[in-house]
Amino acid sequence: MIIVNLDVMLAKRKMSSGELAQKIDITPANLSILKTGKAKAIRFSTLEAICRELDCQPGDILEFREE
Repeated sequence: MIIVNLDVMLAKRKMSSGELAQKIDITPANLSILKTGKAKAIRFSTLEAICRELDCQPGDILEFREE
């Protein structure tokens, strides 16, 4: 199971979801789907933009856990 820790990174960077969505040019609704773990996929370009804006690594956002 892949866990999305985007909310943790947003809190650490003191950034709102809306602000991040605007900076990476994604709709707030799509960012919310990603943030809640309901997304089936993520584009590398989107992941790259998130990492750039939050100054983090993909592993800070995505985590694998055994079910």
